[in-house]
Amino acid sequence: MKLHELQPHPGSIRERKRVGRGIGSGHGKTSGRGHKGQKSRSGDRKMPPWFEGGQTPLHMRVPKRGFVNPNRVEYTPVNVGLLDRLFEEGAEVTPEALAEKGICSKGDLVKVLGDGDVTKRLTVKAHAFSRTAREKIEKAGGTCEVIEK
Repeated sequence: MKLHELQPHPGSIRERKRVGRGIGSGHGKTSGRGHKGQKSRSGDRKMPPWFEGGQTPLHMRVPKRGFVNPNRVEYTPVNVGLLDRLFEEGAEVTPEALAEKGICSKGDLVKVLGDGDVTKRLTVKAHAFSRTAREKIEKAGGTCEVIEK
């Protein structure tokens, strides 16, 4: 095969459809848009993907239940047993240190919960503590500091 023998496959290249060019073209008069209706008009064709042609939209048809509190504060829970395993004696536990160890994401609000036992003296800084977590940390000789949100 030579360069001058190259040609496209038969049927792969078609002529451009020229609409509105008379009855003989097959695309004259209404230009393939049919008669009347939204899709026949110019400029009015773009509707949002959720539009259902005037039918009551899905988000209005489905039942709604309950209450969603817009002021809810979402904490990442961390148990004291996990802190005891991950940190050395006398270490300072902060949300940044927990993020470095992959326990929470950077910038998360952390709440320390009381599941597990503490055998080491730790200085724990978190956004919230459960009562049992605070008791266990202080019983082991550690301290709890609440960080302002």
